[in-house]
Amino acid sequence: MSAGHDHDHHHSDAHGHGHSHAPANFNAAFGIGIALNMAFVAIEAFYGWKINSLALLADAGHNLSDVIGLVLAWGGALAGKLRPDARHTYGWKRASILAAFINALLLLVAMGSLAWEALHRLQSPEPVEGVTIMVVAGIGIVINTATALLFMRGREHDLNIRGAFLHMAADALVSAGVVVAGALALWWGWTWIDPVVSLLIAAVIVLGTWSLFRQSLHLLFDGVPDQVDLMAVRQSLLDLPGVTEVHDLHVWAMGTSQIAMTAHLIRPAGNPDDAFYRTAADVLHERFDITHVTLQVVREAFMPLCGELKPR
Repeated sequence: MSAGHDHDHHHSDAHGHGHSHAPANFNAAFGIGIALNMAFVAIEAFYGWKINSLALLADAGHNLSDVIGLVLAWGGALAGKLRPDARHTYGWKRASILAAFINALLLLVAMGSLAWEALHRLQSPEPVEGVTIMVVAGIGIVINTATALLFMRGREHDLNIRGAFLHMAADALVSAGVVVAGALALWWGWTWIDPVVSLLIAAVIVLGTWSLFRQSLHLLFDGVPDQVDLMAVRQSLLDLPGVTEVHDLHVWAMGTSQIAMTAHLIRPAGNPDDAFYRTAADVLHERFDITHVTLQVVREAFMPLCGELKPR
């Protein structure tokens, strides 16, 4: 092999740097959240059916989609912790991205069907029992706020946990809206307020869920995570000692809390020592939170270029 083809594969895993908190400690949060919400769905569905309130039934359906969402998010978090093997060398980390995507999709579908029913109900409003609505939805505010707080600390670092947090926070908001609807129906006798609040609930949740849907879909197709500036990554690699060009740069999410990167570095001086790779891994981790770094260093380019990257 000629000198020009000398190359060195180096894989640097910066495991555990700020990532051990992701799914590890959320088992209790998921367990408690699912149990609380299942109990509440049963209460809400029963009373919604009993007093014929669309707002309560809508909220029950929404809470049920939340339970499914929590189950998915928990499954995604657990799957992400399965160890890699010879068949799945990355393990099942991508399950957390898939869970976040299905979670968002479920919520969008649930809100679409709720809006449809509310529009029908608007054409023929029916009287509702304001007190019952207020009491049941009041319980919902407490349960949903408590569940959202369980996921509060993980939402910044993990899209999947953020999905669970958003779901529960949206629920608390929904329940508050239902309480207001019950109060207005009680005091002013506004029969149309029940379906109108249902529509407002749907609109608020669709707006909140859209970014989760867009981000998770982006990551499913190996998109560069939103928090990573690819041009800045390229520049930080060019700033490494002796590096003249960066080729074949790829950055993608392995899961909702781990980012990987590969690149070919052109370095005419030849192969660097371990300190070079350690510096590269540290810089990439500290600046961009990239935890899986694979660099190939060559004296001159010998791989066909993947097309020049342009800023988004």
